[in-house]
Amino acid sequence: MSRRAAGLPVLAVALALSFAPSVARAAAFELNDGSWEGCRELLELAREELGSDRVVVLATLDWEALEKQDGVLVLHPSNAMDVEEAASFMKAGGRFAVADDFGRGDRVLAHFKLHRRSLPNFPERYLRGKPSVAIAVPAREADAPSGGAVHPTVAEVGQVVLNHATAFVHPDLTPVLEVRGSRDGAGAQPEVVSVAVAGQVERGRLFAIGDPSALINLMLRYPGNRAFARGVVRYLANGDPTDPRKGKLYLLANDFAERGSFGGVTPARKALDRRLRALADGIRELRDGGFPWWLHLAVAALCALAAMRWATVTLMRVYAAKLPRYARETAPAAQGGAAGRRAVLASRVASPALALLELKAALGETLAPALGLSGATPPTELVARLAASGGIDEPLLRRTVRALDAMRLAEEEIVSGARSRVTIADVADAASVVRALTAERRP
Repeated sequence: MSRRAAGLPVLAVALALSFAPSVARAAAFELNDGSWEGCRELLELAREELGSDRVVVLATLDWEALEKQDGVLVLHPSNAMDVEEAASFMKAGGRFAVADDFGRGDRVLAHFKLHRRSLPNFPERYLRGKPSVAIAVPAREADAPSGGAVHPTVAEVGQVVLNHATAFVHPDLTPVLEVRGSRDGAGAQPEVVSVAVAGQVERGRLFAIGDPSALINLMLRYPGNRAFARGVVRYLANGDPTDPRKGKLYLLANDFAERGSFGGVTPARKALDRRLRALADGIRELRDGGFPWWLHLAVAALCALAAMRWATVTLMRVYAAKLPRYARETAPAAQGGAAGRRAVLASRVASPALALLELKAALGETLAPALGLSGATPPTELVARLAASGGIDEPLLRRTVRALDAMRLAEEEIVSGARSRVTIADVADAASVVRALTAERRP
């Protein structure tokens, strides 16, 4: 066996391994993932707090299934959510929470004038010497360490450990968690930013936190994070003293779909908007992440098949044998004399004006010698001489005048290159007139 043939099995195995699907790995924030970056402990905590029948994990959010007493918690959405449906749900009384730092939740947040910003460069409190692992504390109404009311979600919270969080710029929402620090590290430029905010949307509530990592399994080992998670779960499903309720809590994470409309009304425009938004999201995903490997393979296969088909058709095409140019007959239109002129005039693409010019030339060549005039005499003068001598009757004279007008028009069209207005009927009438005038006057 040759060395090349011995290497073929190795090459086949390498190709098979390169196209084999990789081992499935759960994405961060998955609610059924028990690894350090999953959110299974959050799910178990919610079931412990509310009961299993009141906690629903969804891969598709059906807006029609929601009730106004329910709550929705979205973790790090990777697709832009339907802002109109979320707003309608909250206006009716629903509670909607978004835990997102760098995902696609910014579309919903921006609708309510919430925009992301970075944390202070030098937070006052952080963990393990890493400013990126900043510590947030409950925001109080009064500027005092232990006085002032706090939001119900952080009533039992002392501090919450964050992980590469983002803060919010907001005009009139209620701060829930905040990070204190400074820009320069010396305290000359102090900063206080909100990493969790809440607000009222008519009868419902909006809650936003700029760090979904605060709710993953690894972070829930901290008592403050766990207490905060319980507070968020109770706030969304049970409400607060001003608005008690007993609804369900719907949990969604990462890539999820949406369908239906809150209240059961889905206008055609909204359905079209969803399809267009899904298309825009797909294009944006391709722009940011590139084409998946299987699409590259499919395009390459299609190009290879197209090239093979072109090569096959080209190689198998049968061409008719052609005679050499010197052995071919001369086309009538290329011949001289009467044959060539007849072929040109009989062509389908020839203008009827050319036939009128031929009739005009024939009229002059026949009448001029018969009347004893020069061959350069215009046809109009020839006809006038003929009429003066009494050699033409009145009806034929009128027909002749019309035929001469048509000949003049044809000559002007050919000289100017204008579109011909001469018809086949004009040619037939002129031909009959020329035959009548030259029948008895041929030399």
